[in-house]
Amino acid sequence: CFVPTSEIIAVEEAELHKKQRNIGKWQKMAKPHAFIVYYVKKARNHRWRCSDVTFWSVDEHVCHQWIQVLKELLEMQKSRPKQLLVYINPYGGKRQGKWIYEQKVAPLFSLASVSTDVVITEHANHAKDNLFEVNINKYDGVVCVGGDGMFSEVMHGLIGRMQKDSGIDQNNPKAPLVQCNIRIGISPAGSTDCICYSTVGISDPVTSALHIIVGDCQPLDVSSVHHNNTFLKYSVSLLGYGFYGDILKDSEKKRWMGPMRYDYSGFKTFLSHHCYEGTISFQPAKHTLGSPRDKDSCRAGCYICKKSEQQLAEQHKECKGVKHEEDEEEWKVIKGKFLAINAVNMSCACPRSPKGLSPAAHLADGSADLILVRKCSRLDFLRYLVRHTNQDDQFDFSFVDVYRVKSFQFTSKLLEDNESNVTDIGKKRFGQFCRDHQACCCNIASSTWNCDGETLDSSAVEVRVHCQLMKLFARGIEENCKDEAAYSQSSVEQLL
Repeated sequence: CFVPTSEIIAVEEAELHKKQRNIGKWQKMAKPHAFIVYYVKKARNHRWRCSDVTFWSVDEHVCHQWIQVLKELLEMQKSRPKQLLVYINPYGGKRQGKWIYEQKVAPLFSLASVSTDVVITEHANHAKDNLFEVNINKYDGVVCVGGDGMFSEVMHGLIGRMQKDSGIDQNNPKAPLVQCNIRIGISPAGSTDCICYSTVGISDPVTSALHIIVGDCQPLDVSSVHHNNTFLKYSVSLLGYGFYGDILKDSEKKRWMGPMRYDYSGFKTFLSHHCYEGTISFQPAKHTLGSPRDKDSCRAGCYICKKSEQQLAEQHKECKGVKHEEDEEEWKVIKGKFLAINAVNMSCACPRSPKGLSPAAHLADGSADLILVRKCSRLDFLRYLVRHTNQDDQFDFSFVDVYRVKSFQFTSKLLEDNESNVTDIGKKRFGQFCRDHQACCCNIASSTWNCDGETLDSSAVEVRVHCQLMKLFARGIEENCKDEAAYSQSSVEQLL
């Protein structure tokens, strides 16, 4: 069995009980010595478990030598965290956050000699506000125990703290944001845990804890959302207007129902079948290698993410020192009536939708997939939604368009007359225009934006993708193989 040093969790000396000394050939030894190696054991469906193997020796000196060498090898793993700041949301999901951390995560941190400072959040934005006050430099990372909302809160706190310390004005939509080098770890304890599922491949607190311990690092794109030169939110997964915005707005009134509220509100929103008229202008992401329909999913060590980052960096070098003016010819404009407008920085996969909203979306290529679902019949829209749960191409409909973009703007028809700052820009740009039929099924003027599970009331937004703005304690989703416990000899650094 080959085990990479990077996936050894801990090494410790073992005390042999009398029963163990009397088993098999060890009973012939006068006084056998032993040590235990705890390591990552990979199971199906991207699940990791902590396993162990005991090594025996009659020579005490040899035993101690092995322990010393292995511990030195672990010390050389500089990416591993030694001190973590942990925020626990005791109210998220099924209110199991505190129990999950204490019973499943904390024992693993203790085994791996990872020190922690734990904060139990008491109200909304507790973690975000606290991150502006603590001495963040003493920590190797921040862990959030909760759902996607808890992760969003920690992310806003860290990115906001970095921009504040660097003197960056977050209200400027064109400001180059400073990358956040402090990694965030996710211990899933929410309703969907979409971000964890899309970056690790499974929503399992033990698996996520082991990724944190071994010091995995996965860069992540972040989108900033502005309205009239005012910062609103950051988004890493879904920014949805129309269908998903309406679901969230309705479900917020029914929090007493628990996770069931999403099913109820989803069914209710589907029956209402509201569509919304507006104008969307976007800038295609020409630096990326892939496309939303190439079926090339983002995986650990993704080649497309690495090459796209390099090409984006080269573009920025060429523009350095030159007054930046948006290239008018690069923008495309679409007008029409939409059932849903979705922008995703990742696949947004979850157990209910294993492929997600955009199966080929990449975590760190500096782009977002913009999905436009134009007005159609209720039956056609149902066919589109069903494809999120199977292997069929969900973009293979005449009323669905998908684009890979690096920025976009949207304003609803209601605001076009009042907020000319967005529409005037759109009128200047050349591009494709599509108009729907005159008959309108909507009786509501505008929807709300669903920004990673939080509502944004402003219909007019300006969105920009920031390439690899932050980092996670994650590896990306690894490729499946017939024997996930097997390792190639070329990747082995230490043979046990």
